[in-house]
Amino acid sequence: MDCADIASVLPHRYPFLLVDRVVELEAGRRAVGIKNVTANEPFFLGHFPGRPVMPGVLICEAVVQLGGILACRSPDGIKPGRIAMLTALERVRFRRQVVPGDQLRSEVELLRRRGAFWKMRGTAKVEGRVVAELEFTVAEVGSGEPEPQRLDRGRCAGA
Repeated sequence: MDCADIASVLPHRYPFLLVDRVVELEAGRRAVGIKNVTANEPFFLGHFPGRPVMPGVLICEAVVQLGGILACRSPDGIKPGRIAMLTALERVRFRRQVVPGDQLRSEVELLRRRGAFWKMRGTAKVEGRVVAELEFTVAEVGSGEPEPQRLDRGRCAGA
């Protein structure tokens, strides 16, 4: 998938569209995507001046966006006009820094689907080395609807 295909699936736009290309897609199973990290990314202006490092939350966001693409392009997946909304991040680990000039390779696999909820595992790599690992859940919502509520271990996941 190229930029135009990605933009037809995800509602994100620059500067928050963090998937440049999808290089592998096994509908209902897994996906691999690329984000070319350039020196002119707006977040590098303040994170950190003189020593630019891609914020960990944006590395996670890149992985989650790829998961949204997988959910949208899977059999009985998220329908056009609806989006994948992040509802949970779990087991997040950062292993290395991502800096300008790196090519961030995100890989996601579907662990399970329960109704509108898609649980996935993701890994972000640079030059074959793991920079971040995470598990996350996205839920299918209409583009104007609020995030769905669910109970997670005795408390509201949105709290």
